[in-house]
Amino acid sequence: MIDDILKDAEVRMGKTIESLRNDLSKMRTGRATPSLIDHIMVSFYGNNTPLGQTANISVSDARTLTVTPWDKTMVQPIEKAIMDSGLGLNPVTAGEVIRIPLPAMTEETRKNMIRLVRQEVEQSRVAIRNIRRDANGDFKSLEKDKDISEDEQHHAEDLVQKLTDKKIAEIDAVLEEKEKDLMEI
Repeated sequence: MIDDILKDAEVRMGKTIESLRNDLSKMRTGRATPSLIDHIMVSFYGNNTPLGQTANISVSDARTLTVTPWDKTMVQPIEKAIMDSGLGLNPVTAGEVIRIPLPAMTEETRKNMIRLVRQEVEQSRVAIRNIRRDANGDFKSLEKDKDISEDEQHHAEDLVQKLTDKKIAEIDAVLEEKEKDLMEI
């Protein structure tokens, strides 16, 4: 029972970190990456579909993304979706290809992005702590129901605390990597 709770907590904490990495990959750095725009929803034959499923997204140089729709009729809807995305991008259409130049980030923009990254990281830390709290609650329930002893409960709580510390250290490493990425010129 203890092992099942610990394994569940570890899986949930891993998903939290993976979600954080996914969210941070969408935050703009000084370089062009397809993950910046592949989540943008485009009206594709009446259905909202992620851009990455309607077109090929590639990096043509360090500050330019190239979007090549699989269907020629999708050029205008994709261009409109990119403009409406709130990312501050201005696509340029050249026939069937959409080029998206990424403006250089100013020092103020970088500081704002770091602030947003830190907010995301703090939400992930809170999620990890909530998972720890849930696991500890499960251990207390098992002890209350006399399924495990009090010593086993304390040992299990120590194990979940070590797991929590390890996962928070992983989150801190992700934060450090993203901050370094954002501060590169």
